[in-house]
Amino acid sequence: MTSATPAASTATPQQPFRLPAFYVVHPARTNPHLERARAHTKHWAHSMGMLEGSGVWEERDLDAHDYALLCSYTHPDATAEDLDTVTDWYTWVFFFDDHFLELFKRTQDREGAKAYLDRLPAFMPPDPTTPMPDPTNPVEAGLANLWLRTVPHLSPAWRARFAESTRNLLNESLWELSNIHAGRVANPVEYIEMRRKVGGAPWSAGLIEFANRAEVPADVAASRPLRVLRDTFADAVHLRNDLFSYQREVEDEGELSNGVLVLEHFLGCSTQEAADAVGDLLTSRMQQFEHTVVTELPVLFAEEALDPAGCAAVLAYAKGLQDWQSGGHEWHLRSSRYMNEGALEGGRSGEWRPGPTGFGLSAAGVASLTNRLGLKRLRNFTHVPHQKVGPSQVPVAASPFPPTLNPHLDAVRRSSNAWVAAMGLLDDGLWHEQLLTGFDLPLAAAGILPESGEEALGLAADWLAWGTYADDYYPLTFGRDALAARLANSRLHELMPVDPGETAGEPVSPLERGLADLWQRTSVALPPEGLRALRDAVDGMLAGWLWELDNHTLHRIPDPVDYVEMRRDTFGSQLTLSLGRFACHGEVPAAFFETGAARAIEAAASDYCCLLNDLWSYQKEIEFEGELHNAVLVVQSFFDCDRATAVGIVADLMESRLREFHHVVAEQLPVVLDDLALDAGARAGVARWLRDLEHWIAGLFHWHEKTERYPEQALLARYGGTVGTPFPPGPTGLGTSALAPLR
Repeated sequence: MTSATPAASTATPQQPFRLPAFYVVHPARTNPHLERARAHTKHWAHSMGMLEGSGVWEERDLDAHDYALLCSYTHPDATAEDLDTVTDWYTWVFFFDDHFLELFKRTQDREGAKAYLDRLPAFMPPDPTTPMPDPTNPVEAGLANLWLRTVPHLSPAWRARFAESTRNLLNESLWELSNIHAGRVANPVEYIEMRRKVGGAPWSAGLIEFANRAEVPADVAASRPLRVLRDTFADAVHLRNDLFSYQREVEDEGELSNGVLVLEHFLGCSTQEAADAVGDLLTSRMQQFEHTVVTELPVLFAEEALDPAGCAAVLAYAKGLQDWQSGGHEWHLRSSRYMNEGALEGGRSGEWRPGPTGFGLSAAGVASLTNRLGLKRLRNFTHVPHQKVGPSQVPVAASPFPPTLNPHLDAVRRSSNAWVAAMGLLDDGLWHEQLLTGFDLPLAAAGILPESGEEALGLAADWLAWGTYADDYYPLTFGRDALAARLANSRLHELMPVDPGETAGEPVSPLERGLADLWQRTSVALPPEGLRALRDAVDGMLAGWLWELDNHTLHRIPDPVDYVEMRRDTFGSQLTLSLGRFACHGEVPAAFFETGAARAIEAAASDYCCLLNDLWSYQKEIEFEGELHNAVLVVQSFFDCDRATAVGIVADLMESRLREFHHVVAEQLPVVLDDLALDAGARAGVARWLRDLEHWIAGLFHWHEKTERYPEQALLARYGGTVGTPFPPGPTGLGTSALAPLR
C-alpha cells in the first residue's frame, strides 16, 4: 500500500520548482515519546552551548526545526531514553552543519576548517574509558557527551563503523568547501558518492542499529546486500533532502552540492526538469532497496548460514531503514528548514483525487499516480533482447592521453597466445585461435604497461586474456543457473591462497587452470597484504558476474547508480588497480590510498574506461548477446530516451569523470600530500601511480580502436550473421558438457 504523500505542490513565485510526486511505500508513524524528546533536547542544547550566544542558533530556531519530530517519525519504536539520545545526535549534527557553514563555508577558511575537524576524532575513542580533551566549542562538547551515552550499548565493531561514518561526515565537509571555493559543480557519479559521506545517511543508518537494538552481525556488515541497503537508503535520503532544501542551499547559501543543481548543470536542462529527474532517481534507489531486501537478503542468509538471531537483526535493521525513509519524508513536509509550501495542502486547487485524502491515506492525483505507485520500474523488465541496433556509436574522438606501446609487444603476442592454448582456453569452442588473435589483448597490456619488462607485460596480457575469456564464459556456460555459478566462484576462490597455511585447490578445468597459473606467477613477489587485495579484487569481479546473471534471471535492467558501481567490478578495474598499487609498494604509504582524493582519482579513471567500453561494445552486447548490462541501455531505460540521446549522456558522463580526474589531481591531491607529510620518494611514487592510471586510460582507448572484438563485420563473422544466445534455454552450468561453439 502506498502511504500518504501530498500531491505534488505547485511552484509559487518563491519556489524555484514544483516538488515531484514522491514514491513512499510505508506509512509514517510517530513515536509516543515525542513531547518528552522535545523538552529534553532543548535542555540538552542549552547545556551544550548551542543556542543563545552560539552565534548560530537561537531557541526559536531549534523549535522551528523540530528535530524531535524528525526523530519521532524516523525512529517510531525507540524507547523514551533512546529517542532522547537519538534526538540529541540529530540536533548535534545539524548544529555542526550550520556551525561549519558560519565559521568556514561563508569565510572559505580551509586551514581553520581542517584544524577544527582534526580535533573531533579525539572525542570518539574506541574505548570509552579513554580520556578526552576539554571541549572548546558546542560541537566538541556535544560529541563527547553523546559518544559516552551511546557506545556502551553496542559492540566494538559497531563503534568502529559508526566512528568512521562520523569522521566521513565531518571530514568530507572539506570537499564541499573546496567545491565552493573553486565554483565547481560535481558530476552526478561524484556527487552521489561524496554525498553519502557529507550527507551523513550512513551515519543515520548506524543510529538505526542503536535505536532499534538491531546491530548488524559483523560477518555480513560488509557484504554487498548490506552495503546496497546502506547506500540506497543514503541516496534516497539525500536526494529527497536535495529537493526540499534546494531553495535554501542554492539560492540562499550559495551551496553547489545539491542533486537538483548537479543534474541541471550536467543535463543542461531546466530546474523543473532536473527536479523531476532527481525524483525519478530517488524512486529508483528506493526500488533498488526493495529489490535487495527481497532477492538478495535470503541468499545472503543461506550462504553465510546466519543464525535466526542474526537474520532477525538484519531484517529489523532493514525495517528501521524503511521507517526512516517514510518518517524523514513526513518531517520534510513540515519543517520550517525546507521548501515545502503547499505540499501538505495537496497541490493545485481543484485537482481531482480518488477517495479520502489526508495524513495516513493514499492521496494521489491522476497525473502523478504512476510515480506514486512506482510503475516506472516496469520499464526495467520490458527490454526486448537481440534487437538490431547497428554499429556502435563512439562520439569520443581521441584519447585524453597519448598512447605509448611497450616494445615487447610482438614477443608477448606470441607468448600470450601460446599460454591461452596451453591452459585449454581454446578447447571448448568458446574461443579459437583466429578470434584470439583478432582480440589482440596483448595490445591492451602493451598500452597499459608501456615501460614494463617482457615478463611483467606477459603476465598482464595473460591476466587480460583470462579475465576476458571468463567474462565470455560465465553467461554462456551458466545462463540462469546461479547456483552453479556460485559453486564455480567458490572453487576459483580456493585457487587463491593468501595465508601461509592455506592450501590451494586443485584446478580441473581450463578456467581454473588459468587462474591457478596466474596466481602462482603473480603471488611470488607480492606481500600478504598485496595478495589479499588481489584476491579481493578477483572475488569482486566474480561476484559482479554473478550479479549480472541474477539480473538476467529476472530480465531486469539495473538501477543506474548500482550499475555504475558494479561495473567497476565486472570490468575488472579493481584487479588492475590492486596490481598498480603493488607497483608502488614500499614507496607510497597505504594510508594514501585510503584518502578521499586517491579513491576519487581511481574511481574517475575506472568509470571513464568502463563507459568507454560500453560505448564500443553496445552492438555486440545488445544485438548479438542479448545483454542487459550496458550504460547506454541503462540510460535509455531510466530516461526513456532514444539511443542517440543515451549515447550523448554516456559520453558526457565520461568527459565529466575525466574532468574530475584532472580536478582532483590539480586541486585536492597536493593538499593530501601535504596533510600526510609525504617525502620526496613517496611523492615520486604517487607521480608514477598517476602516470600508470593515464597509461591505463590511453592503452584501453587505443586498444578499443584497434581490436576486432567490436566492429560490426567482425561480429557478423563471429556469430555467423545471426544473433548469439548467451543465455540459452535448457540445462546449463557445472556438469554440462556440451557448449555450442561461437563461430
